[in-house]
Amino acid sequence: MTTRVPATVLLLMLVAVAAQAQKDVPPDSIAPAEDRGENSFQWKPALLQSLFFLGIEHGFRLTQAKTRAELKGPFFADYFRSVRGNTRGWSDGDSIFTSYVAHPMQGAVSGFIQIQNDPLGRGLQFGNTAPYWKSRLKAAAWSAAYSTQFEIGPVSEGTIGNVGKNKGTGGLVDFVTTPVGGFGWILAEDALDRYIIRKKESGTSSLGWRRFYRMVFNPTRTFTNLLRIEKPWHRDGRPISD
Repeated sequence: MTTRVPATVLLLMLVAVAAQAQKDVPPDSIAPAEDRGENSFQWKPALLQSLFFLGIEHGFRLTQAKTRAELKGPFFADYFRSVRGNTRGWSDGDSIFTSYVAHPMQGAVSGFIQIQNDPLGRGLQFGNTAPYWKSRLKAAAWSAAYSTQFEIGPVSEGTIGNVGKNKGTGGLVDFVTTPVGGFGWILAEDALDRYIIRKKESGTSSLGWRRFYRMVFNPTRTFTNLLRIEKPWHRDGRPISD
């Protein structure tokens, strides 16, 4: 009988590598595209930040007794049972908050990872323009890929904790609410950033209040900044002091 310990050890190793690699990425590597004359998507930082986020999520899951209880048994047999369980029916037994609030927030974070590594998209503000919608749809696609990996990929709830193996613990809900809800969440934060945060920033010279507005009204963008070892109130091309 094999165990799931190797998968857990691999996860911890990947998180450590991602965290160290993030520290080694110089700030200039994520500077605005116009400052570098580059327009290509930054794959390495995007993948490292996604891996960092994945490690944080699974690290939290490993604090749960129900997850640790499934770290034993036939690895591949249990994994395939989990995949089958996660692709049947709609509900996975989670609470309304988890499925319809927490997962959309997960989708927004993974989507903002794509945005902050896209030189053509990270400086765009909310608006009915082709470049904006193209950028945010790319973010939704990245979010969908991240969500699928998180649910049934090689380093997923299916391999770490066997979510979906038992009846009532798997369903299609998260495959939909994460990218679709995350897309809506990103649009909402973009709108708040343009119409609320900017207005409040212009009405005060206090850097403390400006930081507060940016973090409170854009919580998932704030968290995503931390994944690239950046100040939580950071905005590409918009210094806090302007």
